[in-house]
Amino acid sequence: MTMVLQGDVKSLAGGPFHTVPMTTYGITATQGKFTSVSDDLAIGATVSVVVPAMNEAENLPHVFATLPRWVDEVILVDGNSTDDTVAVARALRPGLRVVNQTGKGKGNALIEGFAAASGDIIVMIDADGSTDGHEIIRFVSALVAGADFAKGSRFTSGAGSDDISFTRSLGNTVLTTLTNWLYGTRYTDLCYGYNAFWARHLDALALDCDGFEIETLMNVRAAKAGLAIQEVPSHERCRIHGTSNLHAVRDGWRVLKTILRERTRRITVPERRVTATVSEHVAA
Repeated sequence: MTMVLQGDVKSLAGGPFHTVPMTTYGITATQGKFTSVSDDLAIGATVSVVVPAMNEAENLPHVFATLPRWVDEVILVDGNSTDDTVAVARALRPGLRVVNQTGKGKGNALIEGFAAASGDIIVMIDADGSTDGHEIIRFVSALVAGADFAKGSRFTSGAGSDDISFTRSLGNTVLTTLTNWLYGTRYTDLCYGYNAFWARHLDALALDCDGFEIETLMNVRAAKAGLAIQEVPSHERCRIHGTSNLHAVRDGWRVLKTILRERTRRITVPERRVTATVSEHVAA
């Protein structure tokens, strides 16, 4: 039986919430293949998960254990690890694609992973165990319901964090408030690395940064491009093993410069093309 979703998706871009007509992108109507992602939902989109990692061999067994079976492709972007990150990942995930990072930084790793992804939907998660792969279905559901960009939030209803410090939380609040004021968005969380989007919108995002500011850049450019954005509640866990490469003051400064710089950057909004109706994407 084909299930047609009714209603509109609420967007966080463009000031006060506005409704975006439910359309789906990236799949041709002739594809005709659906993948069951839950007892109630099947989708016609393929899903790629991009995991940037550097020296995360101890954490990968926990991360990969949470990934849904229905994910079509997992891409590990290895940042020149000196431990057994790649070997462990290959042993855990037959068919894993490994991208050897040519640059440096989380932003560069994600950009290279996105370029290698073949799925209609791209999901980005962390390799330290802080993001839960079981939540991927929430992001995918938001996208097949009409969103262009699904951004995770630790501070919306039903979300939370076991890891964020007072300093990081305060900085995130200030930066989120500034972004909302400058760009007319209604974000509750700016600096979180759990996001998903239709691959067809990579050109609109035009990502070009190397560091942890990549999440902020994605959120700002998605809003400037007029994409339909939906926040997805997510619970951030603590890193399982090792120490984070994040430096609150240094990376916070980079985020602030990104927010201010994007105000003067001109962006060309690509024309949207509708290639299938919701009923052709979603079945149950």
